[in-house]
Amino acid sequence: MIAYGRFTWPGLQRALYSTMATSSMVLLLAVTSNIFGAVFARLGTASWITNSLLSLQMPPMLMLGLVLVLIFLLGWPFEWPAIVLVFLPIFYPVVAAMKIDMVWFGALVAVTLQTAFLSPPVAMSAYYLKQVVKDWSLATIYAGMFQFMIVQCVCIVTIMVFPAIATWFPETLQAAARSQAVPEAYQKILERQRQAPTLEDDDWASDKKK
Repeated sequence: MIAYGRFTWPGLQRALYSTMATSSMVLLLAVTSNIFGAVFARLGTASWITNSLLSLQMPPMLMLGLVLVLIFLLGWPFEWPAIVLVFLPIFYPVVAAMKIDMVWFGALVAVTLQTAFLSPPVAMSAYYLKQVVKDWSLATIYAGMFQFMIVQCVCIVTIMVFPAIATWFPETLQAAARSQAVPEAYQKILERQRQAPTLEDDDWASDKKK
């Protein structure tokens, strides 16, 4: 803005207000989703969903495909923060019970959400682009996005067939980090974090009641 000579103090003020509103929305969503997740877990609904999906006795790859399809459908009406903060914790027990690598699952979720934002009938990205280029019709935008949808679908299948595409680099970094000596002060912090109770720990809830 400064280089193009378009910087103005009112414009900076509007940008700050817009940033504050967006950040507040994301933080509010994060807080409410944590409350929702805690109540959801305490009422046993998450366990019910997990047991219902696992009772289908589907192979891990087929179960993974089912979860990705559900996430894809959720990507039509919802923005990604709502899916990541509210719905993914619901699917997490199912994925963990199937012994699916979380890094691999995270990469698949990211690509699936990108595909959902490009797919009709909702296609959030299409409406964003429509606001920028008002002369283009939605039909023209959809026609251009359809080609990228095909590429995205190919990427999802490729990552599912070859998990090393998503896991090789993180595993390499983890191996390099483990080979280095960790200071004693950091080791104590890590040990306390491992021993801290989580919402998934059933014993934590019973201990609190005692």
